[in-house]
Amino acid sequence: MKYRPSSRTRKLAFGAAAVVVLGGMNAPAVYGFAESAYHDYTINKPEYMARYGHWDLVDVPQKYRINSIHAALLHTGKVLMIAGSGNDEKNFKAGTFQSVLWDPVKNTFKEIDTPKDMFCGGHAQLPNGNLLVAGGTARYEKLKGDVTRAGGAMVIKNEDPDAPKTFPRGTVFRGPDGKEYVSKLNVLVPRAEKKFAKHGKGKRARTKVTVTAGQARVFVESVRKGEKGISNAAAQYEIVGEKGADARNHYGLATKLGLDKKDFQGLKEAYEFDPVAERYIPVDPMAEARWYPTLVTLKNGKVLAVSGLDDMGEIIPGDNEIYDPKSKKWSEGPHRYFPTYPALFLTKGGNLFYSGSNAGYGPAEKGRRPGVWNPDANTFKPVPGLRDGDQTETSASVLLPPAQRQKVMIFGGGGVGESHRSTGRTAIADLTRDDPVFRPGPGLGRGTRYLNAVLAPDDSVFTTGGSKDYRGKGASDIHKAQFYDPAARSFRPAADPSVGRDYHSEAMLLPDGRIAVFGSNPLFADRANTRVAEFEKRIEVYTPPYLYGRTRPHLGAGTTEVARGGKAEFAVPATASVRKVRLMRPSAVTHATDVEQRSIELAYERHGGRMTVTVPHDQALVPRGWYMLFVADGRGTPSEARWVHVR
Repeated sequence: MKYRPSSRTRKLAFGAAAVVVLGGMNAPAVYGFAESAYHDYTINKPEYMARYGHWDLVDVPQKYRINSIHAALLHTGKVLMIAGSGNDEKNFKAGTFQSVLWDPVKNTFKEIDTPKDMFCGGHAQLPNGNLLVAGGTARYEKLKGDVTRAGGAMVIKNEDPDAPKTFPRGTVFRGPDGKEYVSKLNVLVPRAEKKFAKHGKGKRARTKVTVTAGQARVFVESVRKGEKGISNAAAQYEIVGEKGADARNHYGLATKLGLDKKDFQGLKEAYEFDPVAERYIPVDPMAEARWYPTLVTLKNGKVLAVSGLDDMGEIIPGDNEIYDPKSKKWSEGPHRYFPTYPALFLTKGGNLFYSGSNAGYGPAEKGRRPGVWNPDANTFKPVPGLRDGDQTETSASVLLPPAQRQKVMIFGGGGVGESHRSTGRTAIADLTRDDPVFRPGPGLGRGTRYLNAVLAPDDSVFTTGGSKDYRGKGASDIHKAQFYDPAARSFRPAADPSVGRDYHSEAMLLPDGRIAVFGSNPLFADRANTRVAEFEKRIEVYTPPYLYGRTRPHLGAGTTEVARGGKAEFAVPATASVRKVRLMRPSAVTHATDVEQRSIELAYERHGGRMTVTVPHDQALVPRGWYMLFVADGRGTPSEARWVHVR
């Protein structure tokens, strides 16, 4: 469905013809109005749209305007937008967590009951078409000046070998100096491990019993406000209310409990979103709490959860885990450290390529080098050659189309943390080589952080938005869009978006070939950085040039279920020109990170009004799941997509 120009656009277009009548008014105002009117007249001309495309704002009812932090395309054709608390601590404290389901064809919206704060969790498409959502926010950060109660990590020990012990939120721990601290989350402490070992022989034989206490961590805060709650010495803490054997078996240990800055803390909870039932379904929680994790699909259809901040607000030092969609359970994964939201792409043989792109947390000197990770052998081979390698944070990365060519491209990025630095560098790594290296690509023309990059069905890569500075400081949002052509290794311009997008923005391909853009969370609304900005709730949809002034190929009814290595048949008019067939995996995107999207070239045969396509057998190239199938003519004009389930 194409959007009609808004009434504002039509009014301004008429206004362009009335500029002469206003000639006696204040000249600068007339010039500004005339310039704006002429601009709107120009961008709505058919020849302009056929060359550069066109942007339209979506009419979103007030009730459904949310802070979209995450967006995922579902096999029903609808888009799930997840805000959770939406980077708004008032919502967090009130328990107001939001998700909205948008139908881009009917332009209808539905609010979804959201059980936990999924703000800054991770997500991945599952083989059955459900969306796995794991992690999120257990606590908002507190800057040093805002911390009113001392707190930190308390390790709870359980020396009882017979039973685990659950300590509810609000459990009080008392130190030898009488200071008390309260736990902020429920915590399960496993039972102690008892081992028996025989020593000696015959009558002198003795059995030695050793007990290793079970343990778990929980975040605690002082009962008293201010400096009186600080404890700088390591100590053992009794658990208030426990007596007898329980008091002996259960206790807490902590080192420093101070008024230092407290980072965001993650959640262990995980859910599957069912696109048909349109609801979240709880599954087993992760072993680690995660905030800012990446979830990446493996060749066997399982999902690897990597990195994140834990339930203490500390970056996880490499403890990754794997979700099995069949059992709905998690297991231990290969140990390797990455900064938060690392961009990991499933590549040949089942390896994961880390492009260097990441978001937000982790030291500058650790885990930043790009490379090829073999998760089975847990080996990592660095890939050199990336210019501005210290500016990969908040960059975008894609597996270039078609996926068979195994080339990954990185776009822009910035310095670690709140750095003002940004780069316009792009680079491409060819993973088919024995020793891949990054080669320079064409520049973006300006330093760009938070760029969104979307694969299009004509094999181009659409890029839009971003900002030059950290979170758009200094009104540095970039109102530009362009296409990268992998064959020509060059960019071509696209129509400029009307809405600026930086941190917490997302973009994705829709089944009709358009591109939808959501969210943005700048710090300030002015160049002087004095006026606090609001979260961008508007949705803008870009219609590419290939949808203007052309006859689209028609892809008719056909197979909806196909095995890897199998064939699928569809109705295609005998007169239709078909030059490309692409199988495109739907997006699940946040923080300029979308490791799901990929475009796979399919071989095809034509027989009159039927077309048969063959799906590659390689499970690392075509992970199981739902895909959009597009056909395109010689000019790159795509059909509307058909949904195909690859088993």
